Amino acid sequence: MNPISPIKPKRLCPGDTIGVIAPASPGDPELAAAGVRWLEEQGFKVQLGMTTAQTLGYLSGPDAARAADINAMFASPDIDGIVCLRGGYGTMRLLELLDYSTIRDHPKVFVGYSDITALHLSIGQRTGLVTFHGPMVASDMGRGISAYSWDNFFRAVATPGPLGPISNPPLSPPPVFIVPGTAGGCLTGGNLSLIVATLGTPYEIDTCGKILCLEEVGEAPYRIDRMLTQLLLAGKLQDAAGIVVDACADCDSEAKPPSFTVEDVLRDRLGGLNKPVLYNLHFGHTADKTTLPLGVRAMLGTGIGGLVITETATTD
Repeated sequence: MNPISPIKPKRLCPGDTIGVIAPASPGDPELAAAGVRWLEEQGFKVQLGMTTAQTLGYLSGPDAARAADINAMFASPDIDGIVCLRGGYGTMRLLELLDYSTIRDHPKVFVGYSDITALHLSIGQRTGLVTFHGPMVASDMGRGISAYSWDNFFRAVATPGPLGPISNPPLSPPPVFIVPGTAGGCLTGGNLSLIVATLGTPYEIDTCGKILCLEEVGEAPYRIDRMLTQLLLAGKLQDAAGIVVDACADCDSEAKPPSFTVEDVLRDRLGGLNKPVLYNLHFGHTADKTTLPLGVRAMLGTGIGGLVITETATTD
């Protein structure tokens, strides 16, 4: 696939209208309502997609309806940005149904994580749009989002200039370098399971020369080992300029003795790559999470103290 020129969305401002969509699993109605109220309390208007109140098994409505929500939110002149309700499962079923031309022609802030990874990858590859790996309406805002998470979200989507150094929440252990070094490149990545699921498809992740960010939740260390090994066999980890791994929430708790820890697995699988590998940065399923703009340039290195976003993600 030929490289596509990056497109940056217009940054959000209080008073703007945020479209809320449910492209994966249905959200808890009470958490969804609380998340909407919270956004409104921050000064934003909210418009709900048609599938945010639907349930179809483990999906929030039929594939065609969920994809139509995404396409409509990008196309509508009344919507300034889009934040997903929650993850779960279902976004990979939509990739062939998205109107990438409309998305490219109407760039907007687009936010989510977990299962939303498939949308980040497909939209980024086919349109060049910078998207945001960050908190969601029911999963985070509806549960009482922390000051750290909101501050990082707001700085990423609503303030000018690059984010600069990315640090962990107060009182949390700082991220550590499993492998030292320095690298630069555009950010890509998301949920490890979803990234592995793209392999062998037209939406396979491109890691060449990029800083690959990986997050996971509730996966035992041996399963993380298996997925990292698959990425190694596919050459994806070798192609990356550097790697950042989140705190991997509730993964060590899934270990059954005898077992390695997640950190043991990372040191074993990534330690020989001869490129910087940073572990324990909070950007995934932890209660406190930073927001990462995917598609912008960053530096990763021991000499600069970790991950530093060097390029602005939005326009005026």
